[in-house]
Amino acid sequence: MTKRILSLSAYGVGWSARRRAAVIAIGLACLLAVTGATAYFSGRGEQHRPTASSPAPTSSSPPADAVREPTPTTGSVPRPPRISDPVAFAKEAAAMLWSYDTRTTSRAQQLTGMEAWMTKETQYSDWVSISAQVPDPTLWSRMTDQQQYATATAAEAHYPAAFKQALAEDPAAITKAYIYAVTVTGKQRIAWAKGGGGAEDRSVTLAVQCRPSADCSLVAIAPRVAP
Repeated sequence: MTKRILSLSAYGVGWSARRRAAVIAIGLACLLAVTGATAYFSGRGEQHRPTASSPAPTSSSPPADAVREPTPTTGSVPRPPRISDPVAFAKEAAAMLWSYDTRTTSRAQQLTGMEAWMTKETQYSDWVSISAQVPDPTLWSRMTDQQQYATATAAEAHYPAAFKQALAEDPAAITKAYIYAVTVTGKQRIAWAKGGGGAEDRSVTLAVQCRPSADCSLVAIAPRVAP
């Protein structure tokens, strides 16, 4: 009997209208700074601030001393890395969201591990959009029965066009919350008992916060935007 691939990152498609509205609201706040929303795009001071004359960086490798190798802390979920670059952090966060291991990690551990990546500034944090990536308890139990797990790689990351345009129109807005929007693409590989498996391409736009003199943290999953 063929096993069904239960993709962790596919969840959230059937959100209620209220939940979807909450996600879209914060996404628009992050992606349309010119509308005067509360959460404006953020950056890492002048060092990371994209402008019309200095385009936003893509997925170039960060300096060796800018990244601390993540180590497991809650089940299979890695600790958030100490990264000050929003593009590099978004790649790590996307890989974390696309990865799981029901053989070693309970659903509660998965959520706890993911929550450690979130910004502590509650006025910007959209935990609903992140936690919605985890299947409900019944489905997680079914995945556990299949010993299902997934690994992921983030191949490329960049600031989407909407972010760069909004920032060019109002560069000072970035200093209000220091929140970046970053689109990440990569691949997720899923496996389960008795040799089952598969792979899927992935893409997600994340809002990440990188205040000066502080490590980056995760804010939300943003709505789909122009690349």
